[in-house]
Amino acid sequence: MTQPGFAKEHVDRYRASDGADGHIWVGFDGTGHFPCLLLTTTGRKSGEARTTPLIYGRDGDDFVVVASQGGRPAHPGWYFNILDDAAIEVQVAADVFTGTARTADAAERARLWPMMAEIYPPYDAYQEKAADDREIPVVILSR
Repeated sequence: MTQPGFAKEHVDRYRASDGADGHIWVGFDGTGHFPCLLLTTTGRKSGEARTTPLIYGRDGDDFVVVASQGGRPAHPGWYFNILDDAAIEVQVAADVFTGTARTADAAERARLWPMMAEIYPPYDAYQEKAADDREIPVVILSR
């Protein structure tokens, strides 16, 4: 699946500037300043590296992201990729590292969701918009 143009441009600017341009993302409506990382997964069908810019939070040494896809009925492709292969690469500003990704369990999600919704308030609306049977996953990225 091809990324939307704005996402590819975000990734390109982020990498070219070691995150100086892109680590803090200004929302689509021009308001808000949100911390972003780059998550690289292995495509479950293509076997190719796929990089996605994502808003993140911190939980101790771990990074936390949300597989919201704007509240669409299905999870984003990158989430299915980590279910197939948990090995990841992450870039946070100039820091690039390998690690693993896993879905937060119910207790972790209950604790981490409010933190992520505080960082990016539209997450609550995305969960309301998502299909009734789709709980938006919270994902923990560890070095």
